[in-house]
Amino acid sequence: MTLVLGIESSCDETAAALVDGDRRIVAQRIASQDAEHAPYGGVVPEIAARAHAERLAPMIEGVLADAGITLADCDAIAATAGPGLIGGVMVGLVSAKALAMASDTPLIAINHLEGHALSPRLADASIGFPYVLLLASGGHCQILRVDGVGRYKRLATTIDDALGEAFDKTAKILGLGFPGGPAVERKAMEGDPSAVPLPRPMVGSGEPHFSFAGLKSAVLRAHESGQFEIADIAASFQQAAVDCVIDRLRVALAETDDIDTLVVAGGVAANATVRAALEQVAADHGMRFAAPPPKLCTDNAAMIAWAGVERLALPEFSPAPLDISARPRWPLDPDAAPVRGAGVKA
Repeated sequence: MTLVLGIESSCDETAAALVDGDRRIVAQRIASQDAEHAPYGGVVPEIAARAHAERLAPMIEGVLADAGITLADCDAIAATAGPGLIGGVMVGLVSAKALAMASDTPLIAINHLEGHALSPRLADASIGFPYVLLLASGGHCQILRVDGVGRYKRLATTIDDALGEAFDKTAKILGLGFPGGPAVERKAMEGDPSAVPLPRPMVGSGEPHFSFAGLKSAVLRAHESGQFEIADIAASFQQAAVDCVIDRLRVALAETDDIDTLVVAGGVAANATVRAALEQVAADHGMRFAAPPPKLCTDNAAMIAWAGVERLALPEFSPAPLDISARPRWPLDPDAAPVRGAGVKA
């Protein structure tokens, strides 16, 4: 039975997990840094990297102890090698390199986005290739065609902010605390989603790409006007964001009429309102809808370990060299054409 140790440290969660070839999470530990970053209303890269350096080694030891095994029992060590906050990525990758060298175990360098992209298959063995993926997180908002492990075609991306970033910035504007996404979702439940007139950027455009910077700015203006309740702004923002995602997704799905499964992954996939809207879109298109459980939506090491299991099974698999570098940016589809008006994030 294949067994892979996964390490995740790309942002503000320090995580280690053991996953086997039967999709079983044998052991998993996650350390949140919410308390460290809460005073700043967002993730501070230096603080995040220091926390990873302090916590990762004991966490890996703990996961192995929880499973009652040693590193010698693992078939590979999979670690996030990017994209992400470079200090944190380096902590995890260097740790994995040291363990791989010391134990003579293959190293697998995982794209963090691929971890999210394949996470629904960890949760549900019936999800096969190909599928359409909405990948929405704090740093990324893309629609991809997933034809197999390592085979991704980008259909759409954001030209400015990611959806999760817009949620986080809205939370900061409204003083809702950190982490921002869950805070906005909770506050939105108390408000009227039609109370505040907010724009729907890119809606109606023939291109499937996203833009959330204008929506974020409109939230700031609405709050500064003093005319609206905070709960109504949160609810109206969430509804506007959902409307944008649904409209953009419908455009992208027109290019994938040969696929019958719609998948959502990433931190924003934990939002119940977003999930419900996507499920309706899938139903309207006669597609199956799939999403990993909330615990696999946010950053975690189980998805990294699972991506390692998937890569280890490829006929052409070869271990990553021990001199591989951490990458702050690493697109899943490096051949995708630049998007008009987009910055480096896209």
